[in-house]
Amino acid sequence: MSVAKTSEISTSSSKSFEDAVRTGIRKMSKTVQNIEGAWVKEQKVVVKDGEVDEYRVTMKVTFVVK
Repeated sequence: MSVAKTSEISTSSSKSFEDAVRTGIRKMSKTVQNIEGAWVKEQKVVVKDGEVDEYRVTMKVTFVVK
């Protein structure tokens, strides 16, 4: 039997939503092991001078506790 935990994180990228997700998972995996998946809860863009300047995501990351 395994136990899973979920943590909510926010991350951003100047490239895309997909890059923001990848960056968040990459950074979290440096301190948390056994990441199983993630659910993107929210997406947001920051607009500067009429252009998209930053892509932000809030996601719930699930990992197994051993």
